[in-house]
Amino acid sequence: MGAEILHAGFDGLKVTVQADIPLALQNQFSQAKTQCRRTNSECVVQIGDTAFSMTPKGARGFACHTGDLGAVWMFQDPLDRVPNNPGVIVDFRALGLATGGLGQAEAHFRSVIEDLNIRYSDQLLRVSRVDVAVDMLAPWFEPDRAALVAPAGTKVTEYTGIDETATQATGARVTGLRAGAVSNRQLAIYDKRLEVMKTGKLGWVEIWNKARRQHGNAPLYLRDRDESQVWRFELRLGSKQLRNQFELLSWDDLRSGIGDAYRDAFSRIRYCSPTQDTNRSRWPSHELWRTFSDTVLGDLADHSCGLVPTDIIYANKLAKIHLIDTQLMGLFLTRAAIADVQETDLPAFMERHVEALLDYAKDHPKTLAERLQKAGSKYRWT
Repeated sequence: MGAEILHAGFDGLKVTVQADIPLALQNQFSQAKTQCRRTNSECVVQIGDTAFSMTPKGARGFACHTGDLGAVWMFQDPLDRVPNNPGVIVDFRALGLATGGLGQAEAHFRSVIEDLNIRYSDQLLRVSRVDVAVDMLAPWFEPDRAALVAPAGTKVTEYTGIDETATQATGARVTGLRAGAVSNRQLAIYDKRLEVMKTGKLGWVEIWNKARRQHGNAPLYLRDRDESQVWRFELRLGSKQLRNQFELLSWDDLRSGIGDAYRDAFSRIRYCSPTQDTNRSRWPSHELWRTFSDTVLGDLADHSCGLVPTDIIYANKLAKIHLIDTQLMGLFLTRAAIADVQETDLPAFMERHVEALLDYAKDHPKTLAERLQKAGSKYRWT
């Protein structure tokens, strides 16, 4: 029946470094983390050209990030180390990988490591996880676990919502299928449209619509599922595959050997079109699986959507503004109803009530500037 490819490329990448941050940074990060815990919010720590958003998380270390297009950086506290654990863990963000690919991820990594003044060489790096994904517009498709041909003993999970890990899909539309373990090899087929609508990550819609425009097609309207159903096929390789079997330990190893690792993975698991043949290994591959595997086994390093990152940032920001405005309107309506305000008097009531809100703000023990800074620290748009 055919499907339109809307996006293809790396969707996840995690690396570790057997090195510690300098003691001078430990003190700076420790003070920032203390402030985060005191205010229960993030705070920005500027190190060279890199702005880290420090979080209050991390029992024996420091957890921060460099924005939606960067990565989550986790550092062990060199004064309170967990034995045998890497000193640095870097988990690259999906939208950054989508817009810049592997090249941008490596450039970001090297730039930040240099700003941190960490004693680093490529021999200290380990690649612990790689995800690749292909998004396809296929409203006619629905996953079926019976169509999955996987090695014996592979755990297969079928679910009916993005927050569910295991359900019986009785009387409900199946929204996903997951097989395998992320530490080794895992396949996920799921309703990406539904996830985007639930999480408000409209940057993906920008990516999809750019692909649509390139082929002369109209933008997707997500509320019409019959016309905008996007399925993501995602294959994840963990450390047991990357390190133990294929020895992909460095950036050079990743570029030169990731294709071999995925070629092996595709030979061991398939999504098929079931037939009457009792030998499942003879079932033909499903057309979406063929599209997925053919796309992934191309040159992975070149897979990026080509969209300007600011377009994605703007889309995500707009989604958050719309969500908060909707919540504000709901609160205003509740407040007006309690005060017995009639529909015709609502605009005047809202205008008058702004003055009351400003008076409440003046009476607050913290200044408006402090409260704006705290609220703004929760969001990182760059």
